[in-house]
Amino acid sequence: MPKMTVDDLKRIKERTLQATALRHGEARVKITVHMGTCGIAAGARAVMTALMEEMAEAGRTDIRVVTSGCMGMCSSEPNVTVELLGEEPIVYQHMDANRMRQVFRRHVLLGEVQSDFALAKM
Repeated sequence: MPKMTVDDLKRIKERTLQATALRHGEARVKITVHMGTCGIAAGARAVMTALMEEMAEAGRTDIRVVTSGCMGMCSSEPNVTVELLGEEPIVYQHMDANRMRQVFRRHVLLGEVQSDFALAKM
């Protein structure tokens, strides 16, 4: 295994800082992917993968992504909650990778609630 250089360590540090800023830093947006057993069985992992791809492409550091367990609405899984600073949280239901991309691009980035997928305002 080749020795690591200082530049290698700097790249690792930068990637780590970006990843932890999304989870722990100050955020304008918080996205919760509900990943209880029922959510995972319904496809929440694919939703999370699509979300992380969109996040990487957008290059935003003011968006926090978290996971949670079941929210008690198994029949509507996978569920995703989007919270924009100063606005009511929106719960989206029956999410898949394409719906997640649309919600991210329109609601998270542009502020347009996607009513077709919305389950409720919290």
